[in-house]
Amino acid sequence: MTDPHEPIRWGHHALELEIGLGEHSTPRLVRIGTPGERGTDPHPGAPLPLVEVTTADLGRHWSGRHLIDTALGARLRLRSHRSTRDGDWHVLTVELHDSRTGLTAEVVYRSPDGLPVLRSEVVLRNEGAATLHLESVGSLVAGCLTGGDPAALDSADLLWAENDWLAECRWQHRPLRGSSPARNGRFHYRAGRSTHVVAGQGVWSSCGHLPMGGLTDRASGRTWLWQIEHNGGGWRWECGVRDETAYAALYGPNNADHGWRQPLEPGAEFRTVPVALALAADGGPDGAFAALTRYRRATRRPHPDHHRLPVVFNDYMNCLMGDPTTAKLLPLIDAAAEAGAEYFVIDAGWYDDADGGWWSTVGAWEPSTSRFPGPDGIHEVLHRIRELGMVPGLWLEPEAVGVSSPVAKALPKEAFFCRAGSRVEEGGGRYHLDLRHPAARAHLDAVVDRLVGEWGVGYLKLDHNTDPGSGTSSRPAEAPAAGLLGHNRAQLDWLDGILDRHPDLVIENCASGGMRMDHALLSRLQLQSTSDQQDLLLYPPIAAAAPTAVTPEQGAVWAYPQPEDTLDEVALTMANALLGRIHLSGRLAELAPGARELVHEAVAVYKSIRADLPQALPSWPLGLPPWDAPWIALALRTPATTYVTAWRRPGGDAVRDLALPHLLGADARAEVLYPASSQAVTVWHPDTAELTLTLPLAPSAVLLRLTRTSCEGS
Repeated sequence: MTDPHEPIRWGHHALELEIGLGEHSTPRLVRIGTPGERGTDPHPGAPLPLVEVTTADLGRHWSGRHLIDTALGARLRLRSHRSTRDGDWHVLTVELHDSRTGLTAEVVYRSPDGLPVLRSEVVLRNEGAATLHLESVGSLVAGCLTGGDPAALDSADLLWAENDWLAECRWQHRPLRGSSPARNGRFHYRAGRSTHVVAGQGVWSSCGHLPMGGLTDRASGRTWLWQIEHNGGGWRWECGVRDETAYAALYGPNNADHGWRQPLEPGAEFRTVPVALALAADGGPDGAFAALTRYRRATRRPHPDHHRLPVVFNDYMNCLMGDPTTAKLLPLIDAAAEAGAEYFVIDAGWYDDADGGWWSTVGAWEPSTSRFPGPDGIHEVLHRIRELGMVPGLWLEPEAVGVSSPVAKALPKEAFFCRAGSRVEEGGGRYHLDLRHPAARAHLDAVVDRLVGEWGVGYLKLDHNTDPGSGTSSRPAEAPAAGLLGHNRAQLDWLDGILDRHPDLVIENCASGGMRMDHALLSRLQLQSTSDQQDLLLYPPIAAAAPTAVTPEQGAVWAYPQPEDTLDEVALTMANALLGRIHLSGRLAELAPGARELVHEAVAVYKSIRADLPQALPSWPLGLPPWDAPWIALALRTPATTYVTAWRRPGGDAVRDLALPHLLGADARAEVLYPASSQAVTVWHPDTAELTLTLPLAPSAVLLRLTRTSCEGS
């Protein structure tokens, strides 16, 4: 007979977890790791339940900044569990139940075969007689990140990424003990009242911070990374110490941070936002980011753009800056085609008949007649793009409707974000559509189907430049954060519908650059705008760190050469984009011959290597880049080839050693790919897996390719 208290062990050859069961206790996640791995403690992990839940009337056992230690979570008991397969995915479903309230929690763990990544979400059902008012639900609670090894707490560093307009993907670290100091001496205390919390806010999912975090062991290199797969600011993670082991708890919206409350009536269900946890048993953050990159590729919607990686020209950045006209666009179209662009995107302003006063009038998305005055209007420009072998694209800000737009009058009030019975105005003259409302969705579907189906537009850049705050309460007794979650989910459904109807359409995700950089959107959309940064010398840390948040083949990086730039600066701005997606811009038609040749050379080099990028995994030979570092480096590696972009900005020495540990013991040949005129000097040291690179000039950048010539050792 099977012991009912025997732990649940589940996983595959790359990841295994163990759930501890007790006769009178809730199941808890006591171990996640590689198969056969065991900690020093026979019962590692803090006594945290699989699910943490608070309601309006049931809070926590131990008060503080945390959302763990909940009374209801501790009452959940195992009802059943089952292990299944879904194609390449291993699935474990654990059903828990609280007999007093009738709450049932279904915990669903999924992991792709061969990847050390766990995806988790929770479905709550009310099987009781009374309505439950949810205030927080953990998507994943893992109280076992350092096992039972006290020394691991002292060598653990927290990781998080600050993310601001023009300054995206700035990874930070500090000792875990900085926020969770050791308290036990003569007296023993289970936990403090605070913990390290990172939370989003508003409509933008990544304004302030990326919806990601991590924990790395400085001594062993063991690293955890997590991401919250949500397209709004209603998310939170916390990481701290309980019973001498590190824990992480990942949430969607909650009452403490977002004012979220969700009634769960008898018979109703609520599903949390999904989250993912990646493990590198060694190798530090680079190893965990590699696993997360592979996971992101495995969980996104298939699209040919992910493999073709066409070069995009966009007329906005350091170019027309929202002021397109037929006269200005035609020479740019010719120059972009000559440079090798394959898509040409007309950015903001194409609908503007108010000479720059369009901010409060947008919403109908009809072309300006004053900007495109010929008999064919904007179609003269679109035809010229196609005539030169490129695919035309347009910019949209679909969720925004100006207060003076006819759309604001045509749609019902309930089709917009509302609070206290009034439409929410934000950003100096903007309303925000609520995509739960059928009229809002029908309006946007008609716009997209006209632009794509009738006009032949093959690329849409979807932007979003205002944040209307806590959400919408357009429905009776609705908390704004609950309305926002509903809109967020409706937005994803709307995007799925667009791509179902137009499967070849390429959609770029943008929100003032990188203010909505999350996997919920990037699992559907093909590209991510990484920044609005206009300074070519401030873009390198953004470009280098972008693969922490988005796969390399989805990360759109501006390359915007100017006539006044030096040739080294032209080469640097082009190099910024060569290990991501080239978003070419700048005043190409005005460039001198030498600068134009550098642009054409960069595009040609990119096309020669881009087939490798969708399989390549990122690493950082100088570590994740500090914002003001004079030297920065990004590597992308395939089994046969390693590409390295290195930047030298003013303030550093001319020589640096770049660490490439995956090439330890290998004889490798390093060659300069771009620019061909670079004065870079390289020396490879197989015994230490270091590449000594000399860049005599600052600022400058270089793209290198390292190829194994033989393999010895590891």
